[in-house]
Amino acid sequence: MQAFELEIAQGQIDDLHDRLGRTRLPDRTPGPDWAFGTDPDWLADLIGYWRDRFDWRAQEAALNAFEQVMLPLHGIDLHTIIAKGQGPSPRPLLLLHGWPGSVFEFLDILPILTDPARFGGRPEDAFTVVAPSLPGFGLSFAPGQKRFSVQEMAALFADLMSALGYPRFGVQGGDWGAFTGSALALRHPDRVTGLHLNYLPLRPEPSEFEREETAYAIIQGTKPQTLAYALTDSPAGLAAWIGEKFHRWTDHGGDPFTAVSRDRMLANISLYWFTGAIGSSFWPYYARLHGDWPVPDGAQVRVPMGHAAFPREIRRPEREAAAQMFPDIRRWTGMEKGGHFAAMEQPAALAAEIRAFFADLPA
Repeated sequence: MQAFELEIAQGQIDDLHDRLGRTRLPDRTPGPDWAFGTDPDWLADLIGYWRDRFDWRAQEAALNAFEQVMLPLHGIDLHTIIAKGQGPSPRPLLLLHGWPGSVFEFLDILPILTDPARFGGRPEDAFTVVAPSLPGFGLSFAPGQKRFSVQEMAALFADLMSALGYPRFGVQGGDWGAFTGSALALRHPDRVTGLHLNYLPLRPEPSEFEREETAYAIIQGTKPQTLAYALTDSPAGLAAWIGEKFHRWTDHGGDPFTAVSRDRMLANISLYWFTGAIGSSFWPYYARLHGDWPVPDGAQVRVPMGHAAFPREIRRPEREAAAQMFPDIRRWTGMEKGGHFAAMEQPAALAAEIRAFFADLPA
């Protein structure tokens, strides 16, 4: 295990600015804004900000404010944040992001979880948070490395927690983090003290969302290599692809930057750009489409489970449906505001739910 700090070479930053300055945008499809994908005017404004005003070094420093390590596990170098709890007996918590997210999702929620007293909470509710970059995402990626399915990620993270000295731990996740956390709890129920989710990894039912909003998942699940060429070569294309998801999946009244700051969104996109990890981040979609569902049909995750149901989450199954997979639901809270990127959009509210859920469970 080696200590790690992120420092992108200035030449890479200069190259990004040069590419952004040579962006060629398509024409606008006639019709309402955002009706056919990312709005060209919105993207042009974002590209200009990214090129001329965005401060990557400030975001890099915000990440480096936390302890980070690289661990050789399962044939890759796994990047992990280890944020130590400031309390009498912090509980270990494995915190898992999804796509198109990264560990930049967690920079605002980590202090609330690790030092609750600073935010009006109780010191005894502190967590020591282990927040890895999913394999193939961001800093857990190197060209040519093997790809991981959700089931393989679950096995990797079980071994990560063992390597860090945590035989038992809680898990929290959204998006692929929810799938991975559920698969881990299914396979290692003796190790997981509780599972808290802000996304439910149930098989989707036919819906308007499935008809209009899942083309990205089909492309990423069938031809990930082809799409990777465009998004690895064009930062504008990458921003359009990821930016659309922040626009569609966050809780806002027309401006996604009221839900997630422009700088934090661009930090997340920039990490994909600088690491070249967008193509490898598609792999869980391919593995899911061409393999078993991460929690097999009929299987039950029997560890205590809690769910924060955010109103603008992309899928919102009913509690009765969730109980088929999670028979031990201890807490189910309808949240007032927030969407798919809950840790970025509503860090204080999500942290409060995580604390309340685990406070009622044995360590």
